[in-house]
Amino acid sequence: MAHEPKLICDVHLDLAYNAIDFNRDLRWTQERIRRRELGMTDQVFRGRNTVCFPEMRRGRVGLCVATQLARSVDYFSRMPGWLSPEQARAHTTGQLAWYREMEACGELVQIRCRGDLDRHLAAWLDAADDMPKTAAAGGLPIGYVLSLEGADSIVTFNHLEQSYADGLRALGPVHYGPGVYGMGTDAEGPLTPRGRDLLKELERLGIILDVTHLCDESLRDALDHYAGPLWASHSNCRVLADWNRQFTDEQIRELLDRGCVFGMAFDAIMMVSGWRHLQSSPREFDLKIERICDHIDHICQLAGNARHVGIGSDLDGGFGTEQTPLDLDSIADLGRIGGMLAARGYSAADLDGFFHGNFVGFLRDHLPA
Repeated sequence: MAHEPKLICDVHLDLAYNAIDFNRDLRWTQERIRRRELGMTDQVFRGRNTVCFPEMRRGRVGLCVATQLARSVDYFSRMPGWLSPEQARAHTTGQLAWYREMEACGELVQIRCRGDLDRHLAAWLDAADDMPKTAAAGGLPIGYVLSLEGADSIVTFNHLEQSYADGLRALGPVHYGPGVYGMGTDAEGPLTPRGRDLLKELERLGIILDVTHLCDESLRDALDHYAGPLWASHSNCRVLADWNRQFTDEQIRELLDRGCVFGMAFDAIMMVSGWRHLQSSPREFDLKIERICDHIDHICQLAGNARHVGIGSDLDGGFGTEQTPLDLDSIADLGRIGGMLAARGYSAADLDGFFHGNFVGFLRDHLPA
């Protein structure tokens, strides 16, 4: 295939969330997972999954940022979540245990420092020419950087230090709605006082701040009180998908000035305006993968270069093919954007940046030595 990537880095995958919350064995083939879920009605995305280890290897997604995720909510909340940070902590600890088991059986390898990153990249890039054979044989371990999506499970800052010792290298303070540390998607308001203290701890430890899901006021507060490295792991452009979940052009420009790299999300609700959750369909919008190239190009035009965009697909973030582009059946289809971007005039070096180079460079700059 023309413009086929040697390696893809996807900076937002909820691997443990799928394994633990939805009882998916990601070592299985996509077809086997889908067949097992035939007839299940607990979630609309049953039988429509797009992410598993075989498909990641087939698509050369050899490096990812993988999350822990557990929300804490108050008694009267209509949002799902645990009733205490301690319960949320126990849940994320279970997710960490799953990552450890996948390391033990050779599916995953954790990336904690620059040395880990460089060794892993060398192995994958050296094997790139033989990747189809390697993938069929079980393949190389997939590298993962551990991230926490929503910090409600950080009961105390001693817990944050323990998470760092466990390899946590990126953290988003909030998820949806109000949280312990600030206000997330579809909520309003600044960070809590505890949220500002959290930012100081992130700076002290050298943990990357993920600004995804911060509402406008909490984002403003974070930018005013945090001077460390930051990225947006899975966020698109509000001018092209009108929802507070995305960034305005003014926010993008300020984040660019801070060295931010943006991971483009392939969730339909973040690709187009007017999507109605649990009602709309990709066919209604004739939604194709090409649409994400509009978001990529928009950020590149604001930046004046192609060095601030990568992939943060979120493809396993609580949805399936009912909420992805019509021509995307699995994570292995991410590589198709190469030809689409080349047709728009992007160079081979730009494509390498989109697929892995931009985020790899960021990690090299900010992971511990």
